[in-house]
Amino acid sequence: MMTSPKTNEEDTFGTMIRQARKGKGFSQRQLAEILELDFTYLSKLENDRAKYAPKEEIIRELARHLELNQEELIFLSGRIPQQEEDTLKQHYKAMPSLFRRMRENPEWAQKVLKEVMEVEQ
Repeated sequence: MMTSPKTNEEDTFGTMIRQARKGKGFSQRQLAEILELDFTYLSKLENDRAKYAPKEEIIRELARHLELNQEELIFLSGRIPQQEEDTLKQHYKAMPSLFRRMRENPEWAQKVLKEVMEVEQ
């Protein structure tokens, strides 16, 4: 079962994978070899210095080997999981209004997010 580490506003994609990698006892080279990545690219990811997020498949493999929640890691990377991207495309006309409402009314957005988190637990 995938674990979901406690996150805070300081967590980034890089810090999360670096902490999980160290927690699992992998060196950067070992994990890069398992994932068939260049270790310098993994280093850039861990330091949030990569020019772009890795492909979803790589993020899922990272999450699997590091026992992190795949969807959370995908979102944290700045990507949207394919399934959610398909949903956004189906409802593309409503998305600007939704995001505008969330930006204009952060209390409402927090309430919605809190309710979602309660349902997910």
